Amino acid sequence: MRRSAVLVMMLAAVMAAPQTGAAAGTAAEPGTATVTPVQVTGAPEKRFNLVVMGDGYTEAEQDKYRQDVDRHLNVMWSIEPFKSYRNYLNVYRIDIVSGESGVSCDPDLTSPRRSTPLGMGFWGRCNPGSVQRLITMDNAAATRYANLVTGTSSANRQILALANSGTYGGAGGAYATASGSNAMSALISPHELGHSLGGLQDEYDYYQRGVPGGPYTGPEPGSAHHTLLTEREMRDQRRKWWRWLGEPSESGGPIARYEGGLYAGTGVWRPSAHSIMKSLGYYFDQVGREVMTERITAKTMVIQDSTPTVAPVGADRVLWVEPMRPVSHGLVTTWTVDGEKLDGDRDALDLRTLDLAPGTHTVTATVTDPTDFVRDPAVRDAMTRTRAWTVDTTLTTPPDGVEPGLVSSTPVSRPVGRDEVVYVETTHPATAVPEVVWRLDGERVGGTAAELDLGALDLTGAHELTASLGGDTRAWTVDATPPATGYELSEPLARAGDTYVYNGPFTMRLTGSDDRDGHLVQESRVDGDGWFNYFGWPTSSELPWTFSEEGTVIDHLLFGKLPRGRHTVEYRTIDAAGNYGEPGEFTVTTIAPPPACTRTITGEHRGPLTVTGGVTCLDDARVSGPVVAGPGASLVVTGGRITGPLTASGAAAVHLLGARLDGALSADRTGSLQIVSADLRGAVLLTGNDAPILSGSTVRGALSCTGNTPAPADLGVPSTLRGAGAGQCRELGDGPRGERYEAVQHLGE
Repeated sequence: MRRSAVLVMMLAAVMAAPQTGAAAGTAAEPGTATVTPVQVTGAPEKRFNLVVMGDGYTEAEQDKYRQDVDRHLNVMWSIEPFKSYRNYLNVYRIDIVSGESGVSCDPDLTSPRRSTPLGMGFWGRCNPGSVQRLITMDNAAATRYANLVTGTSSANRQILALANSGTYGGAGGAYATASGSNAMSALISPHELGHSLGGLQDEYDYYQRGVPGGPYTGPEPGSAHHTLLTEREMRDQRRKWWRWLGEPSESGGPIARYEGGLYAGTGVWRPSAHSIMKSLGYYFDQVGREVMTERITAKTMVIQDSTPTVAPVGADRVLWVEPMRPVSHGLVTTWTVDGEKLDGDRDALDLRTLDLAPGTHTVTATVTDPTDFVRDPAVRDAMTRTRAWTVDTTLTTPPDGVEPGLVSSTPVSRPVGRDEVVYVETTHPATAVPEVVWRLDGERVGGTAAELDLGALDLTGAHELTASLGGDTRAWTVDATPPATGYELSEPLARAGDTYVYNGPFTMRLTGSDDRDGHLVQESRVDGDGWFNYFGWPTSSELPWTFSEEGTVIDHLLFGKLPRGRHTVEYRTIDAAGNYGEPGEFTVTTIAPPPACTRTITGEHRGPLTVTGGVTCLDDARVSGPVVAGPGASLVVTGGRITGPLTASGAAAVHLLGARLDGALSADRTGSLQIVSADLRGAVLLTGNDAPILSGSTVRGALSCTGNTPAPADLGVPSTLRGAGAGQCRELGDGPRGERYEAVQHLGE
């Protein structure tokens, strides 16, 4: 059957039964669609409506699709400004049944071409001139499905389509697409929404992965986050991100000027080293976040409703406005009478309390968003709205019969976080200011306004919150218990508490736990850089993250590069209610790996062993007799036991790693001396060595260190000295005695 004919049949099924799936016990026809409200905070006409739909999910895979959507949304709610402005969004999920599983050309142009309701495909729907990761679809079909959501239109909604695929990919244009189940796919969604909703541009310095972009040759970019200007020119001309220069970036490092972007490697600059528009896993930096805040709020009505303004009103009534309600803070309403500002921030004004002089007066209410996400006055103005009334003291307000009551609220279907601003929307009687009664675990809290800032209550644990007005009550569960985070590292060379030593790549797995169900988001950051979403390893979310000195190249991108040295790694979890867990941290020091072996000895070796050149490795060997490492030679001892003295003079390298030495150790003028987790049972003399390391070891005899440059370092993992310490190692004699630091895995909580 021709693909066009199939599409017609599928769309016919959609139009025939747009709101319901198949009857119980019957198979759903391909193309059948069901609209499920995931989050509704207000009428679609007054909200930004995110419409999520899937393609290539068969009837049997609808649970998988719902899980994909849940993960994508929960990651998005952890990223600003989506986190703070969550209440501005209605979210609708369209469950579309596909006759085939998967999408076209996944992962290659030689892969099958599938007939699916949205016609999604990699390579820009199987275009050899495109790129593999570009997922596009039949936008007209997507529009027809989105139109099933009553009250939404192209002006107030954004379509996000998920492909049933574990291959990395997505696109951002009029509509956003992403693969549904790739390890990084939940981060593709906010990146693509940065394009589709925010008009943000890619900050990549390439277009085709593995092919560096050339120099930028165009004029000053229209993009808010790309420029040709220097920092001084930005400040002098008050252009681009001059207001944010020098600020610590939300995505790590300072807001400054970093070369590369718009697929060009040179000649154009961006605000931060790695925002989400360059590196998935980081946040929007302040420049992108400001743009996204403006675009989200522009899709809504800052003042949702108010006392009608079309005709004069009497001075014997209450004027009111109903502002939008962010999760993180309240909007500010300022009232003026004949140009004079009144004190206070309130959503209703009882004109009877003003004792107005006879005649007519002008009263205004201005609603402003005080968010610190915005610094541009023009953007602030765009997020500000004013209502004005003419008040005539000769008019009398007739009874309107409106009783106090609740109309809508923060969704009660989910727990609210400990720092959330919870709200209700009320009826508005003409002659009364509604007074909401808030109770926490049955006790009155807060005032009588329509909002309650839970952050001001400093809550812990679980609570029940209610808001009552008239005969109406809304109830929420307050989740004020922060989530916990566990970390697990691969086996180190040495460890003391949360301090670790490695001489090569190591892995980190983060796990989150909470007292409630819901998707948890783990994050980490290295040396105070930006918080980075933990998604496992790019090739599989089940694999831990790998750190190495050179990093790992996957699909022409570099992951996990960690320069040699000492690093502090912080980690935390964000739960489904938006609570941040208390960050924990551990310290990792990475040292030089041992040189490559030119000779390896295992098992028993009886008699003397002299190393005169190359690199001799004792791999869990047992040597009975003296060992000598001569000038220019290298010796690597991993595990095992040497019964006899070890002498090194002018050696290129001596590494004792988890080994036991039943004899004296003398190392003089060694280029790379590393003694880690070793058990040294004789006297130790270290003289004139280059940056020696003595970490996590036990020295049972006397220890003397002189002329080493610098003094031996323990890398934060002290050694145990049972004998006397002298010279540069004198202080080691004051440390703990009789304790051996083992190299083990650790699970922190």
